[in-house]
Amino acid sequence: MKQGKEVENPESRFFAVLLAAAKLPGVRINREAYLRSALARHCSEEEIRRAIEETPAAAGITVELLDKVANESIRYETAKVSALSAAAGMPGIFALPATVPADLAQYVGHMLRIAQKLAYLYSWPDLFADEGEGVDDATMGVLTLFFGVMFGTQSANAAVGKVAGMMSKQVAKKLPQKALTKGVIYPIVKKSAAYLGFQMTKQSFAKGVSKAIPVIGAVVSGGLTLSTYLPMAKRLKKHLAGLPLADPSHQAPEGDVVDGEVVDEHETFAPADAELHDADTTAVKLEDPRL
Repeated sequence: MKQGKEVENPESRFFAVLLAAAKLPGVRINREAYLRSALARHCSEEEIRRAIEETPAAAGITVELLDKVANESIRYETAKVSALSAAAGMPGIFALPATVPADLAQYVGHMLRIAQKLAYLYSWPDLFADEGEGVDDATMGVLTLFFGVMFGTQSANAAVGKVAGMMSKQVAKKLPQKALTKGVIYPIVKKSAAYLGFQMTKQSFAKGVSKAIPVIGAVVSGGLTLSTYLPMAKRLKKHLAGLPLADPSHQAPEGDVVDGEVVDEHETFAPADAELHDADTTAVKLEDPRL
């Protein structure tokens, strides 16, 4: 009975999907290779070297330029996930048990890909430095918060800002393990995971219905992916770009306290405005498909 409850728990469901997606081939982004490829046409070799060894912000790369590069990556990933989603929608009702879980994992995998790319552009550290299949708790925590931002939750926005503030003030090259796993950020991680598990269940059901009719289901599934993935990626980009961590001119004050409460206990999950401007979906910039 206890095991069944754990499976039905939205929080556990989300973490299970996230872990499964993180193990899919091609989901993990090599930070060094990605930054070198993404910045090659825009920056000098010295800027690229410093961006890799330290951060793009430390290399003096402006947020405006990073926004341009980020939009290229978003267009690339959006086109890719939409095409794959449409293909997964083709089989029809007899393949529902196989295609619905696969499509969800594929969708989450592409969310992970764009989350990593945006994080690396806006000066977050390597999230998958370990070559093993496992994902450490701090990485799980920050990815959960990134997904929360993508889904428009105010608590996740505040928590990501707090984590970024800790790293900026400490000039850290690693995630703040304690805060994300048992400190003041952790309750927000758990709250976000429960909310995301519930939302993913609703989205999975909607996609399942769309696939019940072959061909038409493919169009609906691909369109649904495009209409959700693109604004979520844009939302995360906007939030990360606005943090001091991404700003080359930001100078962290010394001696500030980096711990404390993140949000009020009455904070609720409010969906963000899904209408995001400058969402150009017509052209896909060339990117190394291995990244």
